[in-house]
Amino acid sequence: MSAGMHTLFDHHLVNDVFGDPALHVAFRDERRTLLFDLGDVSALRPADLLRLSHVFVSHTHMDHFAGFDHLLRVLLGRKERLVVIGGPGFAAQVEHKLRAYTWNVVHRYEIELVIAACEVDPDGGARWSRFSSRREFAREDDGIFHARSGDVLHEEATFRVRGRFVDHGMPCLAFALEEKARVQVNSERLAALGVTTGAWLRELKHAVLGGAPDDTTIALQWRDRGGEHRATRTVGELRDCLLYEVAGQRVGYVTDLRYTESNIETLMQLLSDIDVLYIESVFLDADAAHGERKNHLTARQAGDIARRVRAKAIVPFHHSPRYQGRGGELAAEAMAAWAGAA
Repeated sequence: MSAGMHTLFDHHLVNDVFGDPALHVAFRDERRTLLFDLGDVSALRPADLLRLSHVFVSHTHMDHFAGFDHLLRVLLGRKERLVVIGGPGFAAQVEHKLRAYTWNVVHRYEIELVIAACEVDPDGGARWSRFSSRREFAREDDGIFHARSGDVLHEEATFRVRGRFVDHGMPCLAFALEEKARVQVNSERLAALGVTTGAWLRELKHAVLGGAPDDTTIALQWRDRGGEHRATRTVGELRDCLLYEVAGQRVGYVTDLRYTESNIETLMQLLSDIDVLYIESVFLDADAAHGERKNHLTARQAGDIARRVRAKAIVPFHHSPRYQGRGGELAAEAMAAWAGAA
């Protein structure tokens, strides 16, 4: 992804590389965020948490899921809906989290909070459960086995999230967040048309990406020195005049897995040519035997995986606290392997 190119979302680790794993994704043109993993998220502002629409949980070890309680506390009485997605047994684990508290007052809150939990399994299925504050967060299963489309966990007009299971001594989800082909605006043609940017332009982009018919109308509203202006054009007219298509950004998030050919093959299918790869680098390679016992990657192994999936950039994280103050060594080992120097 070239520097300065406008993309759909920004992304960053919530904590430093020794802290709990959590990747925060903020959409540039919407007041909306996503999270990948839900460890300690207290570093995020309440405003960031209130913008969450979806949380994707790799697995429910404490350092990946303990932040659920903090998130719940922020959302209660302030947000209407949150979708959480995880692996086998996930709905029961969300249920147990919620049942740990007494809910004799929350049903009176003006804003009802509904948590929709999706439990996916390695065989390609998904099941949904619903937890509502109006009913003291009692679990309500929809009772339907939903067949997933390949490895797609969630999809909208502008992006999708794909996930595949890797082995961590238990099933653990690795994720790919993929911006679909993006449309860019030709600024010279926009100026020649005599209009300025506005909400109509986002509406046009969504219409084009969503496959709207060419005769779909777009109401243009803009302001310039001459005041307020309005006009109506069709999607076909505006697309051909103003827009061009470019490949979207792709971000991978991989944590907690064994260094095996089976896992590497899975990641190659999920992450081939990924733009940015966040990948755990828990131990130095000198401690590879310890990493094998713990079902975690060394930095060298992480870099090797990044090289094999042809990642364009990597962010090593999830370092063991035994190396506190030596993060540079872990990063250097991962980068050297990624570059093919180790």
